[in-house]
Amino acid sequence: MKVAIAQLTSTMDKAANLQKAVAYIAKAKENGADFVILPEMYLAPATPTTGVKPAEVAEPLDGPFVSGLAQAAREQGVYVVCGVYETIPDDPKRAYNTTVFLNRSGELIHAYRKTHLYDAFSFKESDAIAAGDNPYQVVETEFGQIGLMVCYEVRFPEIARQFALQGADVLFVPAGWVAGAMKEDHWETLVRARAIENTMFVCAADQVGNIFAGRSLIVDPMGVVLASAGEEETLIVAELDQERIARVRGKLPSVANRRAELYTN
Repeated sequence: MKVAIAQLTSTMDKAANLQKAVAYIAKAKENGADFVILPEMYLAPATPTTGVKPAEVAEPLDGPFVSGLAQAAREQGVYVVCGVYETIPDDPKRAYNTTVFLNRSGELIHAYRKTHLYDAFSFKESDAIAAGDNPYQVVETEFGQIGLMVCYEVRFPEIARQFALQGADVLFVPAGWVAGAMKEDHWETLVRARAIENTMFVCAADQVGNIFAGRSLIVDPMGVVLASAGEEETLIVAELDQERIARVRGKLPSVANRRAELYTN
């Protein structure tokens, strides 16, 4: 199983963003990737710093942006994961922060609406985004079961643990992690912690440029960083050895050793 992360800078030009995504999906395929992960809200970076509200750029999931990604997934024969803003028909002032999961045939097999919004570090995502209430469920693929969470949610270990308890071996984390004091250190520490405590691979794809930190990384079940990026646009690729998961869990059965009867919820 080979995973590629396209660490990219998004702009308010959705068509240009899509064109760049398509180019990187093709590049990932050339590198043998089975999965291509793009960042959170890659559709357009509608944040308070741009003065554009997410609802102004949001699209339905059958709109031109996701349809373009689906065509690229189908043409290249790869899975594509990407963050977009999804329209809410009965709430024109807000949007969902949604991550789409497309299969090799370009079919939308999962759409995850971010449940824990970034109301921290002077940001208040909930002013413009409606929180999803979708359950945390693994995505079934021929490579195994994959969990999906978004950016700020890496700070909530109970989300990743829900996927571990469902048997997930890999966690995908699209992000728009804002740069700032201690933020890059938190990012790498939390991504590695989610991998270690759940003995799973974690693939974290961050935006770069604008207000975002970059530093995307792919971490193995023992917390080893297999691939990482810096502060520029780039493609990183790593092969995930699924037998490594079994070997790590054989010597570190922390999820199996969990005493569920002692937890209230």
